[in-house]
Amino acid sequence: MMFDYILRLLLLVPLVGGLAFGSLWLWRKLQPGVAMGQRVRAIKVIDAVPIGATGRLAVVEFANKRILIAVSRGRIEKLAEAPGDGVFVMPDED
Repeated sequence: MMFDYILRLLLLVPLVGGLAFGSLWLWRKLQPGVAMGQRVRAIKVIDAVPIGATGRLAVVEFANKRILIAVSRGRIEKLAEAPGDGVFVMPDED
């Protein structure tokens, strides 16, 4: 009687654990847009540097252009733009 209980326990606990692990793994693989490293993104953050407590400078790449932006708590501002492999040019201030 006790031997049957222990035998069932030793067989069913790994089976239930394996089913839980397998279902979570399958859910992660089949979920669209969440697969890490496989999604092609339109915007790529090249570098970001914090300035002050809430601000930062960031270089993002979009449409084969690199854009230098300033990001603060309530504002995002474009500072400069360059070709994907070129030098930054400051915009004209009028």
